[in-house]
Order: sequence, then C-alpha cells, then structure tokens
Amino acid sequence: METKGKTPVGDLAEHLLPTRRRDLSFYVVLFVAVIPLWSIVPLSWAFVIYTLRSGTVWTLSWPGRAVFATALAEAFFSVHHYNLARFIAGPHSLPPNKLAELQGAFTRVLRAGLANLPEDGFDEEMLDVERPGSPAEDIITLQYDDPRAVDFRNTLRTWFGKVPWSAVHKHEMYTWLYWSIYNASYTSFEALPPVHQKALQEVCQLIERRSGTTIPEGSNPTVKPLLLTLDPVSVVWRPLVWYLAVEISNFFVRRRLVRDWNVKFGTYHGLDYVLRIPPGWNHITGPRPLVFMHGLGLGITQYQRFLTTLLRTAPNHPILVPLQPHVSQQIFHPRYLRPLGRRDMAGTLAGLLDKLGWAKWEDKEESDREREKGEGDRDQVPMGVTMISHSNGSFVHAWMLKAYPSMVTRSCFIDPVTFCGWEGDLCYNFIYRRCTTASLIDIGGMELVIKYFVGTELGVANFLQRHFDWNANSLWYEEIPNPRDPKKTKFFLGGRDDIANAKRVRRYLTSHGIRKGLWYDPNGRHGQAMLSGSPGQKEFFNWLLQDNRKS
Repeated sequence: METKGKTPVGDLAEHLLPTRRRDLSFYVVLFVAVIPLWSIVPLSWAFVIYTLRSGTVWTLSWPGRAVFATALAEAFFSVHHYNLARFIAGPHSLPPNKLAELQGAFTRVLRAGLANLPEDGFDEEMLDVERPGSPAEDIITLQYDDPRAVDFRNTLRTWFGKVPWSAVHKHEMYTWLYWSIYNASYTSFEALPPVHQKALQEVCQLIERRSGTTIPEGSNPTVKPLLLTLDPVSVVWRPLVWYLAVEISNFFVRRRLVRDWNVKFGTYHGLDYVLRIPPGWNHITGPRPLVFMHGLGLGITQYQRFLTTLLRTAPNHPILVPLQPHVSQQIFHPRYLRPLGRRDMAGTLAGLLDKLGWAKWEDKEESDREREKGEGDRDQVPMGVTMISHSNGSFVHAWMLKAYPSMVTRSCFIDPVTFCGWEGDLCYNFIYRRCTTASLIDIGGMELVIKYFVGTELGVANFLQRHFDWNANSLWYEEIPNPRDPKKTKFFLGGRDDIANAKRVRRYLTSHGIRKGLWYDPNGRHGQAMLSGSPGQKEFFNWLLQDNRKS
C-alpha cells in the first residue's frame, strides 16, 4: 500500500489483534450448559435408530415408550429445524435502498470524526451551537499520520476481520462497498454497469482521502470482507425441548402479568403487544405513556423482572411493550421468520400509538400547515410517549425517531446498538468473532452464552444476517430530538459491553455535547443497567419519574 511516509510504530490500523484464551467460566458454561443442550438432538437420533434397528421398540415399558416418543419428536423437529435453516440460508429479501439515500449515509460516515471536537464533550450550559459536530465538514485529503486518518483506518478495518489496513486491496474494498451500497455480490469491476462503476470509484476515492492512503490495485485472497446479508448464516441447532421450555415460560409469565398487574395482550396489524392502562388515566392530564422496546433473547421471560419493576414503580403510567417473536426464540409464532421491516414496523407502531390516543400520527405536510395557521391547542392533543429501548430494541427506537420524531417526546437508550453501527463492531463481535483458544485476552463464559444461546439461534440469525439494513439501523446525533436535554434524552452505557463498543459510542455522544444525559459505568456489562437494585437501574427510574408532563 502506498502511504505518505513510513508506517509509524504507533499506527493502530496496522496492529494485529491480540490473541485470546478461554478462562474457567468458558469451560463451565461449555460443559454444564452448551454441550448437554447441543447433544440432545444427536442422542435422540442415536436412540431412535438403535431402538428401531434392534427391534426393542416393541418390548419397551411405558417409561421407555415415553423416552422413545420424546426422542422421536426431537428427531422430527430437528428435520424441521434443518429445513428452516436451509430456507433462511437463501438470498436476503431486503428491498433495495435508494442510491441517493445511501450516498448521503456514506457521506455522513466519512465526515464522522473530521471535526475537531473534544472527546470529553462541551459545557452544555455554555454551548451556543445547537448541534456541534453536525456533518458539515468537507471530506479533505488527510495525511497518513493524521490521528483522524489513523482512527478511521483502524475502525473501517473491522469490516475486513480487523486485518492490518495495508492488507486490504481494491478488489476486497469494492466487494465490501458493493454489498454496502447495493446489498449484492461483487464479481469484477468490468462486469458492473457503468453507473455502479462510477459509484464505487467515487466512494473509494473518498475513503482514500479520509484514510490518508492509496488502496493498492488487485486482490488479497487472505482478506475476507464481512458481507452480513450475503455470507452463510451461522445457525446451531436447538432441541424441541428448548423451544417448548421457552413457550411454557412465556405462558406462565403472561398469566402472572395479567393476574398481578392487570395487563392485556393484544395484536395490532400483526404486531403483538403487552398493554397496561391505569384506570382513570387521561391522555391530556395523565402521566406520559411509556413504550419499552426489548432486545434479543427470550422475550418477556427474559425481561420479566424489569417489566415487573417498571409496572410497580410507575403505577400511574400507561405502558406498552411491543413484542418481537423473531428475536425471542418463539419458533411456533407465525412471524418467527418474517420480521416486520423498518417501514412496516414504524408505521404499525405509529398507528397503534395513534389508536391508543397517546400520540398524534399526522402527515408531515399537514402538520406544517396547521402550525403555520396556528391551529390546535397544545394542551388539547396527546403529548407523545417516552420510548425506552434496550440493545436490539434501539433499532426500532431509531426507526421511530427517523420516521415519526414528533410521536416520541422523551427517549432512553440502554446499551444501544444503533449508534456507531457503521463502524462494524456490533456485527463483528456478535456474529463473526470466534471463541477460539489462544493467550493474553480471556474469553469468558458470558461471551459463550451470548454466542450460543442468542447469536446462533435460528430466528436471531435470520433477523441479523438476512434482514439487517446498516443504513436504516444507524442513528445519528442529528436525528435525535433534544439530544442534549438530559430531561428528555438519556443514554446508559457499560464500558465492558461484549456486544457494542460502548467506548466508541460514548466518545461519539460526548463529542457532540452530551454529558449530563449520559450514564457510563466503566465496569458495566451488557444489560447490567437493567438489573434490579443496580446503580444503573436506580438512575433510570430517577430519570423516568422526573418527567414534567407539560415540558
């Protein structure tokens, strides 16, 4: 690779990743949880085949017959699971994005970090600029050793498996760019239509200017770009008993919520939800409604304690929890492999909020005309909702802020994965990073739990690897209403998050002037701010209950 000078020793973009090792907790999780669960399927097949071939099936006692029936059910289910895995292994079904929209997104990515913004943030009370660091910087040609260029190279190489930046050649860069822009496979530059060739060349030239380097021609076969929606789907089988346990657990959690907290379960245009409206609540004078978007895992079973605490702590607030079966391991749900896209999800949720009378779903042009005419009394219309999102739920949160920002008057992001998604850490950590043996850096049991019990589950893999739109899922500072008002916007980050790069997210937010609205725990893990009795959860409820209804 051509560079402006010799590669400096401190060039982070040229450093090899430190090797990693498995600690004791990794092996505890592996032998106590992962292997026993994984082995159910092959053991079931072995028992069924042995019993049938030996003829002992006809001499089994009733306990033996029960075991045989269970093993047979597991064998049949594994065939069904295999067929579903083959189904999602096919091409993605994402609609093509508009080229102009993607070009704008790439421009934002390239401009991010160009402004000379202090990483420790601004003084919010003294800052006169409404949006410091907005994407208004010119994409200039940086020197190779410019810290902004080094940081950009070190970040972008994540999409190439974190290989040294000098190992990335133009063929691999074009392969990644073509996927990023067109969500399609790249073969050769000559085989592309002229308009596609021009688009790739322009973006690649901007990357070279931003990185302070010249990307060499040719190919480096040892480098494999991460093509999330095109790469093979990473799925590990689950036994039928696992999914039945999830269903049974959700059934009893539902009954408990209905019995103890008088919630209702409903469906609106294909969107399942949990709803609690306190008796006598008024949409004009009552407390602002709360909407909670949960993350990946086991749905309401996983979030039962948090939901119970939320219902108990905010008894006068209406609460809505949209359910997402495609990331909750509900394999028997009709929408398990058919998640709502960003437009459908945002539009359906907006319609539900409007139907409940919590927020007014208006056409933007119509709203502008009414404001110009001075029509409408603010006290006579719904005040919007407080939206709370955790982890993967921040994607839906972002979709709502992009499409219907007036409906969300307060926002709380807990372990958000929607910020800095263009940097690749989320996809790399959650999908591509291997739990391999080595030395120096420990691989803990929690990483294995996340990888096996969540990341490689069929529905989760389908959503992340066949329905992931990096542009739609990326939320920018400029798209957040009132981002520096700590009463209206709150962020919770954990410095030891194994999924998102919380340090990068913190840097991005603070450089744009967000300080009082940011809760950062240097030792916090993913989800720790939601644990009962934790400092993060106490801070969350303090913020939640400080809402001034008329603010």
